[in-house]
Amino acid sequence: MKLILIGFGVVGQGFAEILRDRGSELRRKHNFAAQIIGVVTASKGSLYQSSGLDPASLLQAAESGSFDNYPTQPGLRRGLTASDMIEAREADALVEASPSNLETAQPALEYCHLALDAGMHLTLANKGPVALDYANLQAKAREKGLQLRYEATVMAGTPTMHLAEAALAGCEIHSARGILNGTTNYILSQMETGKSYDEALAQAQELGYAETDPTGDVEGWDAAGKLLILGNALFASGHAMADLDVSGITAISAADIADAKAAGQRYKLIASATPAGGSVKATRLPLDDPLANVGGSTNAITLETDLMGHITLIGAGAGKLETGYAILSDLLAIKRATGLA
Repeated sequence: MKLILIGFGVVGQGFAEILRDRGSELRRKHNFAAQIIGVVTASKGSLYQSSGLDPASLLQAAESGSFDNYPTQPGLRRGLTASDMIEAREADALVEASPSNLETAQPALEYCHLALDAGMHLTLANKGPVALDYANLQAKAREKGLQLRYEATVMAGTPTMHLAEAALAGCEIHSARGILNGTTNYILSQMETGKSYDEALAQAQELGYAETDPTGDVEGWDAAGKLLILGNALFASGHAMADLDVSGITAISAADIADAKAAGQRYKLIASATPAGGSVKATRLPLDDPLANVGGSTNAITLETDLMGHITLIGAGAGKLETGYAILSDLLAIKRATGLA
């Protein structure tokens, strides 16, 4: 399976590490031999070789800061754009792992449509395209007999979409509610130990859980993007970001945390989706709610179904190898569906 990879930050490098370290095992156990033929980045440059790029050499060049340090060899082309690579029509799938833009989804959305037009399957770690244009992407993929996969967009490698769309096929899902942002969950967990919001945020930034500008996390927008994906995928809701009721955790004080604790409750930033709409809100949960006991940077989701009742899935919501694995799991699903190896 020949791949074009857009973005080679934490997620792209995690995927390349898996190919480097598990390539032989994947061939032996799953008859799967993915081959990265193109990589495009905003800061390190781009590389294209139709016979395949070496994952170990890609990782070494990335560590040096530039793909200029990737070994020159016959057939290697530097400086091509993503559009150039897609239009060459040599890849079987496009992996979109560049940073998410939840305002316009560009330029990733354009690349996704170009790839589908060129007959390529899609797997995305970038939330923007499926959050903002899910219906059009899915319709085009189905029309062309192609796969659209996006496991990495909701809870990294924790198989949220597989659970909802495959393992629970035959059930009707009435609602989805979850902790979809590890940064805010970590902050709230630390506030329960007596830290102020500012102290907990500073610690989250020090540990790398929160960005220097944490607005997207602490005001609920990252969770809202994931909620849009869930709503559109599970309920074909067609909602936009403006349709969601979104707030974060910035107004939660130590006194609020203490009041909840005294009442046998715990604050969590809960993203909820139903066919009618969705919300992201700091919510007081009783301690017997499975989501109330998910601490630290861990994510979790509860799906309410007609046949199986409530199903709760708990796991990592971020991480280099965890999100890289989500890309691998999507590509293996594409292989099973299409026969590509």
